[in-house]
Amino acid sequence: MRNIYTQIAITLKTGREKALVGDKNGAIQAFDKCLQELRELPPEKTRDVLLAHSYLNKYQTMVLDNKDNKKALESLQRGVSYARSSKDPVARAVAEECLSGLDLR
Repeated sequence: MRNIYTQIAITLKTGREKALVGDKNGAIQAFDKCLQELRELPPEKTRDVLLAHSYLNKYQTMVLDNKDNKKALESLQRGVSYARSSKDPVARAVAEECLSGLDLR
């Protein structure tokens, strides 16, 4: 199981790197690949932490690219939920940062 998580973490890192260099479509594809693979695994803390990061990174990338706002907000909602349930401090901090950036007027 650890090898699966390692591969997913590598794909997540690749997605982040693609987002940083401006390849937003490539980044979103990498995050979607992570999400697809994670959904096939049984629930556990490591899976939930990776789901939180994948959803939150996808949200951040979509917001930067002004992609479909409804899908971006769905990713944010799921990411925040997984961050809260996993109790991972880094995921929770990222979720709070994403939430603080929302314009709720």
